[in-house]
Amino acid sequence: MERPRRKSSGGFYAELVYRYGYQPERVGVEVTVPDRTPADRADLVIFEDDKHTKPFAVIECKRDDISDTEFKQAIEQAFGNGQAHKFRAKYIGVVAGLTRAFYDCSDKYGALEREENIIADLPEKYGEPEEFKYYYKAKGKPDIAPISRDELIKIIQKSHQTLWGGGRLSPPTAFGELTKLIFLKTRDEKIARKKGEPYQFQIKTKEKPDKLSGRIKKLYAEERDKEPDVFTDDIKIDDLMLKNVVQHLESVNLSETDLDTKGVAFEQFMDSFFKGNFGQYFTPRNIIAFAIKMLNLKVEDTVIDPACGSGGFLLHALDHIRKAAGEYYDEGGKEHFDYWHSFAEKRLFGIEINDEIARVAKMNMIVHDDGHTNIIGHDALEPLEKVAKKNPAFGKIIGINENGHRDESKGFSVIATNPPFGAVINNELNSYLEGYELSRYSGDEEEPGKRSKKPRSSVKTEIIYCERIWQLLKPGGKAAVVLPDGLLTNDSLQYVRDWILERFKLLAVVSLPQFAFAHYGAGVKSSVLFLEKRKRNERADDAEAVFMAMAENVGYDATGRMTYRVEVRTEKPNRERTVWETCDLLTWEVVYDWVGGDGKKPGHWTERHREIVPGTGLLGQYEKFQKNPKPFFV
Repeated sequence: MERPRRKSSGGFYAELVYRYGYQPERVGVEVTVPDRTPADRADLVIFEDDKHTKPFAVIECKRDDISDTEFKQAIEQAFGNGQAHKFRAKYIGVVAGLTRAFYDCSDKYGALEREENIIADLPEKYGEPEEFKYYYKAKGKPDIAPISRDELIKIIQKSHQTLWGGGRLSPPTAFGELTKLIFLKTRDEKIARKKGEPYQFQIKTKEKPDKLSGRIKKLYAEERDKEPDVFTDDIKIDDLMLKNVVQHLESVNLSETDLDTKGVAFEQFMDSFFKGNFGQYFTPRNIIAFAIKMLNLKVEDTVIDPACGSGGFLLHALDHIRKAAGEYYDEGGKEHFDYWHSFAEKRLFGIEINDEIARVAKMNMIVHDDGHTNIIGHDALEPLEKVAKKNPAFGKIIGINENGHRDESKGFSVIATNPPFGAVINNELNSYLEGYELSRYSGDEEEPGKRSKKPRSSVKTEIIYCERIWQLLKPGGKAAVVLPDGLLTNDSLQYVRDWILERFKLLAVVSLPQFAFAHYGAGVKSSVLFLEKRKRNERADDAEAVFMAMAENVGYDATGRMTYRVEVRTEKPNRERTVWETCDLLTWEVVYDWVGGDGKKPGHWTERHREIVPGTGLLGQYEKFQKNPKPFFV
């Protein structure tokens, strides 16, 4: 059963009539509260009689982005209006978009009771409350439903705000807890159940927060045991906080929500979430999309990001393969699903040293319909045999056997990454440093290429990541790597460039503007290097052509404001619009849907889908270069 999407009193009024079955003439709007001085009004009141003398339920309607504190205040307002010498209604409710709470306020409960009297939903047609609200494909009962991008963004924001709680948890810790609940929500949606059976991830009538919390945590433990590599720890939030998040998420069918909708919603949320202190874990979408398209992935590729952060490169790689599946099979069919899901399950890997951010990446993959994530929570610079112990599938791809010996002919075919740079790896704190060749180069301006027997006391992270990328790739494998321009230009780092050119064929260098990462708290001038690992005994050749380009407009400025050149391609007024958004890297074709206003807020366009227009921007120039590779600069 489809729910009305509007969030105003008028929107819920329509639900009262069409879903709950109340007669329009018995639903009062903006009803004056008796005995209130100064005069106050209840948003909606359901009466049992035509003369409006016997109130049945009082409903307070609030905007859909209110905080938990405001929602609690609204509940108290509803109780104040609905009980005692006021309306003396049997039920009260608060509606704030898809977040809703209903209570039995009859005389059998104390005036201050707010736990034992909660009910799953407002009764239909003056009946009794159901045990649950949402049932799987039950005739005449509500089912969870997919939602729009705007609604999903608001629900994610509200859920994260609930968990963050004004500072009780750090933002990444709060997001890590949210990942567990989203994991459980998606698993609950997919549990095999008969028609008419209730979902478990929802509020139950007369179930106190501690009982709800116990039930949800038990369900989480059962599902986690089925996927031990996805989450390793328990849910660590209090009962009331958990109840509030369930209240936000219970009505949503994440599994059935369109993948583009989920992709855009989570990307936009994380775009704001990862600014500032957590910017190092996030790479802007345009740069990721450009790099993935330049690499031109195939379904048989094995792909890794050894500094995956929130998982942006992995998701765009998955999206690239999912779109490729559409060229062979009809979307929605088993062959289409198996094509891209097998890639996600067996060929897509990420490593992230920060456990909290690794959980974000796992959640990101799960939401995009991949429950078998290969996100490894570990330091990617540790010896490979140690990383392999965390994930046997990783060890198999890079050719490490049970004895820890490595087959150098094996490795990943593609790496796409934006490794951390600027930090220093200290040899005293990280004993693995001496295992890297680049830790033994002098770096002296007088003898920049000289190797020493003794490793240096410290080396910058970006230098060691260059060697780790080489180790992870199989011969002939390709990489897209964001590196600071200092590594490419400083005289003292000539030894690093020589090392790279000896071991990699340099395919392309694309210079990014100074502000490319400023919006996320990093102002280091950077470039994207595209590399191919040389095969055994393959020597560098001065005649090798390199594609070199400079991107000045990457689609946004230092403040994050969009700087695309926009061209409207088609438009159906107040329905749908297709535009081309162009920057130096590429052109997006974006489809927008019109969302009408509700009398208080104006209507607006909301993004539904975007994809890259083939042959545009530097992508198109690189395609031309590949057909006739000679020295080239754009």
